[in-house]
Amino acid sequence: MIDWDSLDAFKFQDETETVRALLAAEPLSLEDRAAVRAEAEALVRGARRSARRQGVVENFLQEFSLSTREGLALMCLAEALLRIPDEETKDRLIAEKIGSADWASHMGKSGSLFVNASTWGLMLTGKLVEVDDEARSDLPGFIKRLAGRVGEPVIRAAVGQAIRIMGEQFVLGRTIEAAIARAKGEGDICSFDMLGEGARTAADAARYEKAYADAIATVGRLSGGQGPEAGHGVSVKLSALSPRYEATQEDRVWSELYPRVKRLALIAAEHDLNFTLDAEEADRLVISLKLLERLAADPDIKADWTGLGLAVQAYQKRCPRVIARLAELARTTGRRFMVRLVKGAYWDSEIKRAQVNGRPGYPVYTTKSATDLSYLVCARALIDAAPHLYAQFATHNAHSLAAVRRMARTAGVKIEFQRLHGMGEALYKVADDLYDGIVVRAYAPVGGHEDLLPYLVRRLLENGANTSFVHALLDERVPPETVVVDPVAEVEAVGPGPHRKIPLPAQIYGDRLNSAGIDLSVTAERDRLTSAISALPTISAGQGEAVINPADHGMTVGTVAEASADQIDAAFAAARIAQRDWDAIGGLERAQVLRAMADALEQNRDRLIAICTREAGKTLNDGIAEVREAADFCRYYARLAEMKFALPETLKGPVGETNTLELRGRGVFVCISPWNFPLAIFTGQIAAALAAGNAVIAKPAEQTPLIATEAVRLFHAAGLDPRLLALTPGRGETVGAALTAHAGCDGVAFTGGTETAWRINQTLAARRGPIVPFIAETGGLNGMFVDTTAQREQVIDDVIQSAFGSAGQRCSALRLLFLPRDTADHLIEGLTGAMDALVVGDPADPRTDIGPVIDAEAHRTLSDHLARLTREARVLKVLDAPAGGTFFGPVLAEIPGADFLEREVFGPILHIVRYDPEKLPQVAAGLAARGYGLTLGVHSRIESFAEQVKALVPAGNVYVNRSMIGAVVGVQPFGGQGLSGTGPKAGGPDALSRYSVERAVSVNITAQGGDPALLNL
Repeated sequence: MIDWDSLDAFKFQDETETVRALLAAEPLSLEDRAAVRAEAEALVRGARRSARRQGVVENFLQEFSLSTREGLALMCLAEALLRIPDEETKDRLIAEKIGSADWASHMGKSGSLFVNASTWGLMLTGKLVEVDDEARSDLPGFIKRLAGRVGEPVIRAAVGQAIRIMGEQFVLGRTIEAAIARAKGEGDICSFDMLGEGARTAADAARYEKAYADAIATVGRLSGGQGPEAGHGVSVKLSALSPRYEATQEDRVWSELYPRVKRLALIAAEHDLNFTLDAEEADRLVISLKLLERLAADPDIKADWTGLGLAVQAYQKRCPRVIARLAELARTTGRRFMVRLVKGAYWDSEIKRAQVNGRPGYPVYTTKSATDLSYLVCARALIDAAPHLYAQFATHNAHSLAAVRRMARTAGVKIEFQRLHGMGEALYKVADDLYDGIVVRAYAPVGGHEDLLPYLVRRLLENGANTSFVHALLDERVPPETVVVDPVAEVEAVGPGPHRKIPLPAQIYGDRLNSAGIDLSVTAERDRLTSAISALPTISAGQGEAVINPADHGMTVGTVAEASADQIDAAFAAARIAQRDWDAIGGLERAQVLRAMADALEQNRDRLIAICTREAGKTLNDGIAEVREAADFCRYYARLAEMKFALPETLKGPVGETNTLELRGRGVFVCISPWNFPLAIFTGQIAAALAAGNAVIAKPAEQTPLIATEAVRLFHAAGLDPRLLALTPGRGETVGAALTAHAGCDGVAFTGGTETAWRINQTLAARRGPIVPFIAETGGLNGMFVDTTAQREQVIDDVIQSAFGSAGQRCSALRLLFLPRDTADHLIEGLTGAMDALVVGDPADPRTDIGPVIDAEAHRTLSDHLARLTREARVLKVLDAPAGGTFFGPVLAEIPGADFLEREVFGPILHIVRYDPEKLPQVAAGLAARGYGLTLGVHSRIESFAEQVKALVPAGNVYVNRSMIGAVVGVQPFGGQGLSGTGPKAGGPDALSRYSVERAVSVNITAQGGDPALLNL
């Protein structure tokens, strides 16, 4: 077997070194480079001569009395109507977009989601069409006048027709039979792709398998036995065949996904077709190669079948090594593979994912020239691997086409080219004439218009941006020699480094480091973490009570002793003395200690994650996030300390005096943190108080004292005077009460339940002496509102993550999901199916999605609530939970309204409320009346709907078209209002304000002889 996992050692390799290696490979000689450029320029000139307008578009414009530019504007609107079921919402969306200044931001900007209007013109008419000058200066007014001329109902009808035109242009047929008939009429050989997103449920996977199976059988029946090279084939998206096609779920890939793929491969082998596994995200590369190897070696699949293949992506840095190992696999198994080389369609999402997850680098090249160079290097490797690999080159780039054709001719190797259906016809027609015949296969989507959007947007983003060859190919204003770019020359000219405007993930914030994550798709990373958990020794935080693993009540994680009254008094006394010097050294020096703490957290990351898993029941992903957030807090507050606590701020005033404002620490802060974020919030509260110049007495939750002990040890090791941070573990009713009532307490930071916050507030109010600040972040009765324009797959993903991530034990977690009646049943079906795909179990296992709830009391509260739901509401789904710990299976239930819940239910229980869109204000008012205001979610493609919900429901954090959990320090400052907290927001620019006191200093400098600045004018 081939060691595919070792490929991951090169996943994030340094881009400069990688591109240097590509240059050193010299895919083309100097003589070949000159010849390729000349041929590519000839291809561009020929494509421009042969381009012609599509008659279907002319008919569309004539039918609705639209100019080309007006038609283009409606094309941009058309994609937004693909999944909207009701006419009223369609009208509302049209009305909003017609009057929206947002249109202007979507036109003429290569990076916009819907590409630009001239690109639509290129794709749909074969000619470049510019936006009307009037539209360029006043697009909202332009479209409003259009609506006034033809009317909104006509616009709606025209937009519906526009989407059908896009279907004809980019989709070969609604059914495989129709697609084959059309391909025959157009004389194309195709690789058919059944439209649809990845499966979210087992039912989705079964439906997609049937669609693929029917398509393969039909293609085989109608292909006439032409074989994999001369006949049609089928491309399969593996993510469509399993809701858990992930590296961490490898056992399920073999038990659930592999049998589906094998069944399809057997049908393809029976008919001797090309059967291609499509490439997807970089995290899935290794698992897809393992799956291919198993297929290749499967004795049930005919040994002489040469149609098995896969797509590889040239924008991935591992691509040359992938091709080398595929060639090795072909030699060892004796099976020839068909390999489609693509540049890649997920580039922007790969960049974002690497930044969000704190990766050491990017799995893809950050420049287009490096990707184009990689394509040439990989093309030569593919051609050199013949006959073990049959090379298929997917490109719309004239230079790539000419270069690959020259390589293949020199090597005497037969190859084929591929283009996307609806694109590239002019280029390949000229190439066929110029080269006296080439083999071209069209990658042809098959399916309904409702499945077109995700495919279409990916294709347009990939091929329609201003930097794309496709965009400039037919633009007569761009000289052919400018259109044709030699990537070798371009890389040599600018250097082999990464894109200057795309920093490494660690550097995205500029003034502070982004925290480092762990890539659990990499086997070695998973193994290292699980080993750290297995090897974790018993931890002592004092001889006393045992701390039990919530996932395994037979395991003692450590021991803890409750802080005594004498220890509390001593801690306050020592803190009072040390705080004066700490406050006096200023923000610059305090920042150094906080940054050292952030580094220490990352250096001890595996051990900290292990403690979080054993003590708090955290899954590996949750443990990684815990350490990252703690480090982010330290670095963010270090930067605030430097900005706000270094030098006094000079205030403007009259001449003859100086006025300044300075911030100082308050004294000794009591920080009381929760068990659900036992490291992140514990560290964040302490870091904020320390950054502002305070000393800290910290009380962790009684369930999680061990991780707090470890954090305090790291603070001290990072250079913090131990007197400035004391750990006082214990129960809230004893230690917590003593701390908040203590005369030495100058302020309290608390995160936890609302009722506990009330008690602390009453304690502080009853104290004699100075009125001290109370910074509280409490619970939330958090809702998400969905309308009929929302995308089903995105809603399912975000709801599952928001409601059940961390076993629902986040204050930000989704508790109430409001679904419109028209689409509620469809979404509920998807949610229940997605729940079935979740894994509830040992949090130390990388496969686990949901670990235990924290303790028996939490479990009892949830069980009591489930019993009430069973009696008084409608329970839709309950997942089984394993025995041996405090596991509680996720629950989906339907309730009549928000007033069914008086308070937050802290765990994996999601309540659904159906609503009529016309009654949205009343429904939202019911949620607002609960008095909470922490997080709010909205899923809609209508901006005014999101604005309406936001106005109706108070919330400190609002999330639109994304999950509601996982706020990032400095990016989404976190905190609520009403019953959900006092502010200021944690991880925000004002976070340190209530940890500090302000002092204004005014000096009359005229008393010293006048104002030098005034006298020197």
